[in-house]
Amino acid sequence: MGKITVALPKGRLFDQTTDLFLKCGILQEKVDQNSRKLILEAGDFRFLLVRAKDVPAYVEYGVADIGVAGDDVLLERKADVYRPVDLGIGACTIMVAGLPQDRERYFSNPTSLRISTKYPNIARDFFRKKGIKIQLIELYGSIELAPLVGLSDFIVDIVETGRTLRENGLVVIEEIRPSSAKLITNRISYKTKGKQIGDIIEKLETFLEKEKKWDTTTLNI
Repeated sequence: MGKITVALPKGRLFDQTTDLFLKCGILQEKVDQNSRKLILEAGDFRFLLVRAKDVPAYVEYGVADIGVAGDDVLLERKADVYRPVDLGIGACTIMVAGLPQDRERYFSNPTSLRISTKYPNIARDFFRKKGIKIQLIELYGSIELAPLVGLSDFIVDIVETGRTLRENGLVVIEEIRPSSAKLITNRISYKTKGKQIGDIIEKLETFLEKEKKWDTTTLNI
C-alpha cells in the first residue's frame, strides 16, 4: 500500500487536524510544521503544506488523496470532492457585516448594494437568492476597512469571535451560514485507496461520536 497524501494549510488548522489524527490513532507521532519544508513525511502519510484556499484544488486534481478545508473555501471553489466527515474544528460563521447605522438600509429591500469580500462566489450566490444586485469588490486584506472609508456598503467575510468587527465599529448584519472544517477526499483515491481512506474515516467518526456523547453527558451532569 502506498502512502496517503494529505493537503493541509499551515497554522492552527494543521495543528488541530494532526492532533485529531493522533487522538484517533490515525497518526502515531506528532508532525512538526515548524520548518521551511513544504512536504512532511510521517509514518504512512505525506503532508503537503499549502494555502488554505488551495487545499481543494490539490485534492480535486488528485495530487493529494485527502485534505482538510472549511466550508467557506469549499463553497467558494465549488470543488468536485467528497466530504465524508465534519471534523468539528475551525468553526466560524460566514456573515454580512457593516456599520450599525446601515442596518436599516440593508433590510429595506435595496435594489443594489456594493459588497467587498474575499468570497465573491459565496456573496454572489447569497444575494442572487435575495434578489439583490451587487457590485463586487474583491479584497484580500483588512476587509473591515472597506465600509469605514466608503469603498463598499457591506462586507461578506468569515467571523470567529467578532472581536475584529467590534474593534472597528462594525456589527453583524446577517448570518449567511456556519462553517467548519471538513475532511475531503479525491473521488478516484476514494476508490483506489478505499481501504486506507475508509479506515481514516471510520476512526474519525468513531472518535468524534464518542466526543459528542461525552460532551452531552457532561452537560447533563
